[in-house]
Amino acid sequence: MEDSAIELAGGKVGICKQDMLQKKKNAVLVDGVILNGPIMDSKAGEKFVEEACKIIMEEVIQKANDVTEKVCEWQAPETLKKILDLEMRDTGESHQKLLQLCQDVIQYSVKTSHPRFFNQLYAGIDYYSLVARFITEALNPSVYTYEVSPVFLLVEETVIKKMIEFIGWEEGDGIFNPGGSVSNMYAMNLARYKFCPEIKEKGLSGLPRLVLFTSEECHYSMKKAASFLGIGTENVYFIKTDERGKMIPEELEKQVHRARKEGSAPFLVCATAGTTVLGAFDPLDEIADICEKHGLWLHVDASWGGSALISRKHCRLLHGIHRADSVAWNPHKMLLAGIQCCALLVKDNSGLLKKCYSAKAAYLFQQDKFYDVSYDTGDKSIQCSRRPDAFKFWLMWKALGTTGLEERVNRALALARYLVEEIKKREGFQLLLEPEYANVCFWYIPPSLRKMEDGPEFWQKLHEVAPIIKERMMKKGSMMLGYQPHRGKVNFFRQVVISPQVSREDMDFLLDEIELLAKDL
Repeated sequence: MEDSAIELAGGKVGICKQDMLQKKKNAVLVDGVILNGPIMDSKAGEKFVEEACKIIMEEVIQKANDVTEKVCEWQAPETLKKILDLEMRDTGESHQKLLQLCQDVIQYSVKTSHPRFFNQLYAGIDYYSLVARFITEALNPSVYTYEVSPVFLLVEETVIKKMIEFIGWEEGDGIFNPGGSVSNMYAMNLARYKFCPEIKEKGLSGLPRLVLFTSEECHYSMKKAASFLGIGTENVYFIKTDERGKMIPEELEKQVHRARKEGSAPFLVCATAGTTVLGAFDPLDEIADICEKHGLWLHVDASWGGSALISRKHCRLLHGIHRADSVAWNPHKMLLAGIQCCALLVKDNSGLLKKCYSAKAAYLFQQDKFYDVSYDTGDKSIQCSRRPDAFKFWLMWKALGTTGLEERVNRALALARYLVEEIKKREGFQLLLEPEYANVCFWYIPPSLRKMEDGPEFWQKLHEVAPIIKERMMKKGSMMLGYQPHRGKVNFFRQVVISPQVSREDMDFLLDEIELLAKDL
């Protein structure tokens, strides 16, 4: 009976295959695989996309501004693994199951577009940038040659040109990269190539000990880049900063002399415009004077602070940036262009980027193409495949105009100023310092510690407060706010204002919620 059933089933399969072959004229079979026609069910795929987009619209986009929604639905890692059913199997899941998985992923992910997500240097939602991302995901382009990415190469060229204008250069070059860390690494390698071009072909052997300088408050990517490029972390000289976190030019001068006295070869200074924790801006003009005096490449990591250039009111924070040789600027931070959107901009317009990074792959960058091959810009990147990140910034800029982008910067800094003044009025809140950007750093001192004598025990107890409040806010899902210790100071909160969805009421809520969560501490 069972054998008959198997035979019957096998017969049905055979009949189905025969029917398929009969339906397809000139069917070709290789290794038992029919090669005629597609194997994907396009109609079912289109239906799935349509239903998934409906979920995205209802659960992400339409809830983005709803403060009654949770910022996060906290689950421990082992619990979340079970909820999400992460295992991949031999057979595919049904569309209904996949749609449920989409719902689950959204439910248990952090809602970075929520008005009360203050945890990182990005937040909020820009609808134009989001649509641009939908378009590029659907088109799946790679930005290296004009023949495969004509629109996005022209867009990137236009955006880079406009960003260069805001820096204050008359001309220049640039490229969009996957992160400010990569932009900083590009700049470090470019500065080294400018200093000793033979390194591209001959490598590190025979070179003098190269030394670069950056502030104690620099982004950790500088250390990683020095390690990755073979410069060595011991050859990164960290320059002392003042009480506000700004590089001290006199200390830089001393360290340059020290390096030369040691027989080393200084080649690069990396200044920071908007440090990660304190939001400090190094004195670029004074640093540029030292770089010119000693023949050093000046790179400015303006990944966070670069967007202040858009504001006529706040661009003074980056006074002197036009004297830099290269600048890293991330529009996905303050301007909400969507992660990732990061540009390295270079003052040189002689093709230095391409000279440094080109490999002249003959299968991509043929010189006898039927169009102007100067538009094949991919050879100035260390990547081959590269996302069209400039497009989301471009579409957003087209929608809002420069005045709309400027308004975002101005409003964010005005809200930060409002929060500072409210902190000063409230018992238990204490500022670390007056901010000059959107980073507002403060302690919350709970009632039990307010009459305690200032000393090691007080600071140790205060150090334990922020992590407890952070745990409570996340498990409640009411908001997300970052904290950290920093340069000898115990844990404090760092509130960052970015999103245009954030209001004065959200600033008040933040302070009220901290008091509520810590009332028993």
